[in-house]
Amino acid sequence: MPAGAACCLFFASVLWLGAGAQGFGQTRFICTSVPVDVDMCASSLPGGGAEELQSAVLQLRETVLQQKETIMNHRETIRELTSKLGRCESQSLPEPGPGGASRKQPGSSKNTMGDLSRAPAAETLSQLGQTLQSLKTRLENLEQFSRINSSGQTNHLKDILQTKIEDLEKQVLSRVNSLEEGKLNPKNESEERSKIESTLTSLHQRISDLEKGQKDSRPTDKFQLTFPLRTNYLYAKVKKSLPEMYAFSVCMWIKSNASPGVGTPFSYAVPGQPNELVLIEWGNNPMEILINDKVAKLPFVINDGKWHHICITWTTRDGVWEAYQDGTQGGHGENLAPYHPIKPQGVLVLGQEQDTLGGGFDATQAFVGELAHFNIWDRKLSPGEIYNLATCSTKAPAGNVIAWAEANIDIYGGATKWTFEACRQLN
Repeated sequence: MPAGAACCLFFASVLWLGAGAQGFGQTRFICTSVPVDVDMCASSLPGGGAEELQSAVLQLRETVLQQKETIMNHRETIRELTSKLGRCESQSLPEPGPGGASRKQPGSSKNTMGDLSRAPAAETLSQLGQTLQSLKTRLENLEQFSRINSSGQTNHLKDILQTKIEDLEKQVLSRVNSLEEGKLNPKNESEERSKIESTLTSLHQRISDLEKGQKDSRPTDKFQLTFPLRTNYLYAKVKKSLPEMYAFSVCMWIKSNASPGVGTPFSYAVPGQPNELVLIEWGNNPMEILINDKVAKLPFVINDGKWHHICITWTTRDGVWEAYQDGTQGGHGENLAPYHPIKPQGVLVLGQEQDTLGGGFDATQAFVGELAHFNIWDRKLSPGEIYNLATCSTKAPAGNVIAWAEANIDIYGGATKWTFEACRQLN
């Protein structure tokens, strides 16, 4: 293209930009031929504006270069972040549920904190430490029985298990140090995690076998369930379902210091209604009793790390309910699912809230703490009966619908059964 034409086109663009605010129709473009040895920009503008224009062009060029450099930097940053995100996702991707798909998040407004079942490395190490502490406590309980074992076999087994637990603690501490120093690569970390989990499984099995040998020496109701972590896989299931009930009393001993909320001590779901009968304290809300999705707020204050005895009674007539803590009535009301009988043929779970029949657990609603002497009657207990249960004043009968006995309960996911005497902590 001739130099004069290039200058004409360039100045036409600049003048059009400068005159844009005045409207395109008021702008005139004049092209003039310029000799080869003459400064085109200097001779193309009358009135001495060439220097200003040249300065503006240089500034524009500088701005374009800066923007180009910024774009390149942003692209590099995006590429680096994308790479890091891919690595993080590959390490923390949740395991798929049945059928290869992840369990869908429930639509209930109660699910406010997401699923915590897949913990990062630091939290997983913390859980391993809590599991080790749980095993230590179980060994301490077994030690009480070993003192009366004349053969000395129990003492020998206890010493072996104690040594294995101490070795595990050293492995966990070594793993923490390696993670902090960045020494573990994914392959070594996976192998070490597998080794620790395998040893823990072996320890659980050997301790359980040892505990089975002591069951004959205690009554079948002298035990407690422990749920040490807020997960969606620790729970217990009552083998027996509930019958149709027009009244009930639910009583239990409970201990927790979880915050916020102790979670769900129990839930009973039936086909088509996962919230047929639920006791739950989630988030910063007070504890609630749900019957057929109808809710009553309870006056319980139990997350102080101490054992408490609680009872809830209800009758379908007018939906009248009463709540007792440590033998004293603390609240009552009516119109809680009036004239709705509790439906039969459901699933009764301890420690988790069901979003589907027998499943759909959410870690944020899991119970954290200890539970014992969970009993259900198909009638309303009197205040005197409840007081006797809470104070161990007399030998109170077990629930005629659900009675607290080891043979009636299966545990899953690492929940544990320990020896427990309800009245011992009152002395």
